[in-house]
Amino acid sequence: MLIALLVAGALALAAAVLLAGRGDTRTASGALRFEGATLPKGLRAPELGAVRTQDGRRLTMHSLRGRPVIVTFLYTTCEDTCPAQAQQIKGALNELGERVPAIAIAVDPPRDDARRARAFLAKQRMTGRMDFILGPRPQLRRLWKGYFVQPQRDDLEHTARLVLVDPKGIQRVSFPLDQLTPERLAHDVRLLAHGH
Repeated sequence: MLIALLVAGALALAAAVLLAGRGDTRTASGALRFEGATLPKGLRAPELGAVRTQDGRRLTMHSLRGRPVIVTFLYTTCEDTCPAQAQQIKGALNELGERVPAIAIAVDPPRDDARRARAFLAKQRMTGRMDFILGPRPQLRRLWKGYFVQPQRDDLEHTARLVLVDPKGIQRVSFPLDQLTPERLAHDVRLLAHGH
């Protein structure tokens, strides 16, 4: 009997250590929780408007409804944080194993143009997996404001942020770059896909 109790205790301890090591994603009530920061309720994702993708296509948030959307903010000549963020997204998409819309909204026009955007996506091996949203500064300004993002300036680095939009078009979760991992992002995309 004592051996059975010791084995049961050891198994319970091992399970607790395992859960602590991978980060339990449940609240005290047992409900699943997001890894990223939850955003205020009802914060609608702005419509993309007249901007175009790197391939000259019009893309609308309305056309992406019914599934979660990954929205990030990058610039095409960035050599450190933007490629790192693209790789985090690529890792999450690989982990998810299914097509999830991912868009990068340009933060450095007019340097962010179609040629540079295609080159950035190719270098990051994200061609066909992410769309770069491009346009003149006045058109993009509305999107930056709608996502609370500061664009790139000569004297200031842009806001390094990723937002998850739920299948109904509502901004739900935000990740600052220093808290983003492929696993955390994939976890939150799955929660949104299942209606959380």
